[in-house]
Amino acid sequence: MTLPLRNLGTSGLEVGAIGLGCMSFSPIYGGYDGTGADAVIHRALDLGVTLIDTADVYGPFTSEEAVGAAIAGRRDEVTLATKFGIVLDPDSPTGRSVDGRPEHVRSSIEGSLQRLGVDHVDLYYLHRPSGTIPIEETVGAMAELVEAGKIRHIGLSEASADTVRRAVAVHPIAALQTEYSLWSRDIEGEIIDTCRELGVGLVPYSPLGRGYLTGTMTSRDDLSEHDFRRGNPRFTDDAMAQNQALVDLVRSVAEANSCTPGQVALAWILAQGPDLVPIPGTKRVPYLEDNAGAAAVILSGEDLERLGTAADLVSGPRSEGNQGWINRDTPALQP
Repeated sequence: MTLPLRNLGTSGLEVGAIGLGCMSFSPIYGGYDGTGADAVIHRALDLGVTLIDTADVYGPFTSEEAVGAAIAGRRDEVTLATKFGIVLDPDSPTGRSVDGRPEHVRSSIEGSLQRLGVDHVDLYYLHRPSGTIPIEETVGAMAELVEAGKIRHIGLSEASADTVRRAVAVHPIAALQTEYSLWSRDIEGEIIDTCRELGVGLVPYSPLGRGYLTGTMTSRDDLSEHDFRRGNPRFTDDAMAQNQALVDLVRSVAEANSCTPGQVALAWILAQGPDLVPIPGTKRVPYLEDNAGAAAVILSGEDLERLGTAADLVSGPRSEGNQGWINRDTPALQP
C-alpha cells in the first residue's frame, strides 16, 4: 500500500494523505522508553507516510532526537516538520509559556537542526501565537530562516483566522496545524474558510480525539498515571461515560464499512477536503498501519450525514482551567 498524495494549500508541498505525529515519542502520554521510534517511522515511510511532525517541547527534545535518529539515511523520503515557541516557564500557571521573539526563532532552529541531524526542515511551525510578540515580528524572523535555507516553509499552529491573515501578509504560510476531529470542530467556518482563501493547507492534530475515537478506552483507568489526558475534561469518568454514544456511532459506521473506528474518524477528515492532511500519532506499528489504511476508506453520503451529528454528542470542552494551552492565540500554553 502506498498512500495517495495531497498538496498543503498552494505551498507546493506534496505529502502523503496521512502524516505521523510524533508527540508519542516523549513522556506526554505517560512515558516513552526510547524504543520503537525507528520501527514506527521506517514503517511509516514504507507506507508512503511522508509528513513526519515533531516539536522541540515534546520531551522536551526526546521526540526530535528520536525522529532524527530514525530518519538518518532516509532524509529524502521525509517532509520533516517541527515546531518551536513553547518553553518551560516555572512562573506560568501551566509551567509553560510562549516565546515568539525573533531571537528565540533564530536560536530554536539551531537546536532543532542539531537534534534532528539535518541542515534544514521542510516545514517550521510557530507552536502557538505569542500573547506579547506581534505575529508579524515572529513570522518576519521565520522568513529570514527561509532566506538562509534553514527552513523551506512556514507554518502556524492553533492560530486564529486574524492571526493567519496577518502572518500571510508578511510571508506565505504553508499550513495551519490545529486540533480537528469528529469531536473538535470549532475551526469550521471562519478559520477553514480563511485558510482556503489564502492558500494555507490544514494539518489536523489529534484527529482521533486523543485516541478516544478509536473505541479502545472506556475509563480513566485505561490511561497511565502520568498521562496528561487525565487532566482533560473529556476524559473524566463521567464525560467518558456520556461520550460513549459518540464512540458507538463511529463504531456503527465502521462496522458498516468493514473497517475500524479509527479509520472512520480519519476518513471523515479526509472527506472534508483535499487540503487536509491529518497527523495521528502512535508509537506502535499496528496502529500506524491501521491509520494509514484509512486512506482507502470511502464514506458514503449517508455515512457522512450520520457522522455530521457526532459533535452534538460530545460531553465536556476540549480544555478548561490550566489546560487553556489549546485555546487559540492565548499566551499561557502547553503542547
